[in-house]
Amino acid sequence: MFHYILLHKPFGYLSQFTPETPGQLTLADLGPFPPEVYPVGRLDQDSEGLLLLSNDSRLNVQLLDPRHAHWRTYWVQVEGIPDEAALAHLRSGVEIRFNKKTYHTLPARAQLLDPQPTVAERNPPIRYRANIPETWLELSLQEGKNRQVRRMCAKVGYPVLRLIRVNIENLQLGDLAVGAWRACTQKEIYTYLKLKK
Repeated sequence: MFHYILLHKPFGYLSQFTPETPGQLTLADLGPFPPEVYPVGRLDQDSEGLLLLSNDSRLNVQLLDPRHAHWRTYWVQVEGIPDEAALAHLRSGVEIRFNKKTYHTLPARAQLLDPQPTVAERNPPIRYRANIPETWLELSLQEGKNRQVRRMCAKVGYPVLRLIRVNIENLQLGDLAVGAWRACTQKEIYTYLKLKK
């Protein structure tokens, strides 16, 4: 039997069920989940938002294989107010360091979020600096290199304070509370992700 679970991963949790060092928070601390599920894709420990858990290996291949590109959208809180030149740079692709090599990212979708989104407070809160404004961006990518969004924003001069994945294709985080999860049907997952059964 296949299981499909949408999870709102909180800040500070590993996208896996086993800690790497004693005391680390993992997905196991958010369950219980069916024992055979695993994360399809991942979010860094300091990133938040939509994470899909399943035991459907076909889903894993279709969603993660670069030949089957999918848009992933993030709300990104950055230091400063990005200008149009910075947004254009993100849209056209930037050069980042990845695996000790220079990598040119694929074109992305980037825009300022206005009005600013209403999101739950992070625990712990982001650092506050009275003399530096903060802005939320919406950034959509069709690839997922390690810490790519953070590297891209830093490259154009706007360090990331907070990062929340809000959708994968048409599969949305919606109003799912931080740390909460819900089961989905196969039809729902495959339809929203535009996958072949």
